[in-house]
Amino acid sequence: MANPNAMTDALRERFDRLLQDAIDSLPPAFRAVLEEVPVVAVDSPDAALLAQLRHEGVIGPTPTSAPGTPTSASTGGTSAAHQDGTSGDGTATDDDPWELLGLHSGVAITERRVEGPVELPETIHIFRQGVVRFAGGWEQEHADEAIYDEVRTTLLHEIGHHFGLDEDDLEGLGYA
Repeated sequence: MANPNAMTDALRERFDRLLQDAIDSLPPAFRAVLEEVPVVAVDSPDAALLAQLRHEGVIGPTPTSAPGTPTSASTGGTSAAHQDGTSGDGTATDDDPWELLGLHSGVAITERRVEGPVELPETIHIFRQGVVRFAGGWEQEHADEAIYDEVRTTLLHEIGHHFGLDEDDLEGLGYA
């Protein structure tokens, strides 16, 4: 599938500056979370990550969302993107990997246990192409402002998953 949102090095740098600005704008308590939970910006989820999300039931092989609607789901400590583009069962699609905006992987602090298996560390992924596409693209007037707003919303959404908020909670807060 051809990538409709190809990122050049210059666009990656531009996006990453907006991401850093969004991080810098967060309240100190949220920035402190990011000292423990790294934020990783990548162009789009790779095939291995999509396969893992499919295996975990976070995304499904059958399209269930309207074209252009970012996918959103959470399961077993992994949550993908925001803006609920799921069917009634909460299963997102992977028909377009550039629709994923973000991913919180790991176990939310509300689900951690003192006893039990050691969990992998948490990570927040921000998917540049999904965010840019959902925000309207680089070609629009005031693109940086629109993309910054979506980066910040996606970042706050994924931080919300760190605190154990589900999609309904985040929607109620305006971060869905």
